[in-house]
Amino acid sequence: MPRIRDLKDQQLCRIDKQFDYGVFTPLLNKTANLSIIEEQWESMLRVTESLKQRTIAAHVVVQRLLSSSPSDRLSKAFTNLGRILKTQYILRYLSDLDLRQMVQRQLNKGEYRHKLPRWIFFANQGEFTTGDYEEIMNKASYLSLVSNAILYWNTIQINDLVEGLRRRGEEIDNETLSHISLLPYKHVLPNGTYFIDEGDLAQKVSVMKEESTSKP
Repeated sequence: MPRIRDLKDQQLCRIDKQFDYGVFTPLLNKTANLSIIEEQWESMLRVTESLKQRTIAAHVVVQRLLSSSPSDRLSKAFTNLGRILKTQYILRYLSDLDLRQMVQRQLNKGEYRHKLPRWIFFANQGEFTTGDYEEIMNKASYLSLVSNAILYWNTIQINDLVEGLRRRGEEIDNETLSHISLLPYKHVLPNGTYFIDEGDLAQKVSVMKEESTSKP
């Protein structure tokens, strides 16, 4: 459930030009075409099933729809269905306080979730410096693995703290726990911690000096 930016500039659609939608009528300044959705419904279901079964990638479908000609009726059908769904969602968002609050909580959690990978992926200011798709996917997978490992470790530690408090007689209900984030990251050192034996270090420095003096 996204928070749609520039909400006041969004175009909302009606499905019947003649119907009176009451106070919402001035907002519904476009009309969605239901007939083309009905006409293309079977084809739309086949595309949806292909996505669910993963026989086709989502980005391939999007590219296909974006690159289609203006006369492509399947693309038009998806566009009109999308307009109807977006209109329904925006009208519900405007009239439902609980939904707006839930969307804001989701947004806050999402933003905090993005901060963790940014904290970890510090090299090159967190930018991919290659155009190679396989290398990008490898780096993204590594980043996801490390992020999930931190999330897992945080979960175990917080659970141990909660159980310890409960054993001492503290009352902590699940409703309270639902507001605790599992994504703190300030305790994580993204550069790691290095332990160097002073004796070994002195020996290596001595060897390096000898090598430098022996060179012509």
